[in-house]
Amino acid sequence: MPQCEMCGSERPSLTTVKVEGAELELCDDCKEFGTEVRTESSSSQSTKYSTSSSSGTSGSGGSSGSSSTSGTASSSSGGSSRRRRDMFDDMDEIATDYDQRIREARESRGLSQEDLAKSLNEKASLIRKLERGDILPSDEVQRKLERELEISLVEGEDTEDSEWSGGSSTTTTLGDVVKRKD
Repeated sequence: MPQCEMCGSERPSLTTVKVEGAELELCDDCKEFGTEVRTESSSSQSTKYSTSSSSGTSGSGGSSGSSSTSGTASSSSGGSSRRRRDMFDDMDEIATDYDQRIREARESRGLSQEDLAKSLNEKASLIRKLERGDILPSDEVQRKLERELEISLVEGEDTEDSEWSGGSSTTTTLGDVVKRKD
């Protein structure tokens, strides 16, 4: 009998619910803490993504041994085009090396931390903390920095794309198998 991923109780049927960005299999008592994810059969409706060997049983997990893991994985990837959007879908991820990007851009323009702070109308201590990586920039400060220094602090827009273009990976990922139906 499947267990609720939030409270651990065993129930005959569970519902897929999105709670703070994570899709969980929850019982009826716990499903009120999130937004229900509607999973529909891909045989009755076309999805945006399909695999070349799609059998039309999205979310059942019948072909692999463990139904709890494969069911969750396939419903989160296959159901992504049918689920309700939430605030996490629109958020940009800040680059892990944002502190280095800020420092290098500032130094290449010959600005001191104090000069940059004045041009941004912010405190110099904020620039020091950002360049040390002690704090993450707020959305407003991020926009100011990107405009003033002409850089991108968003993950994947600066150095990340060039790393993926090499194609030297020998392992197959889901992105290698899935084809978009635009």
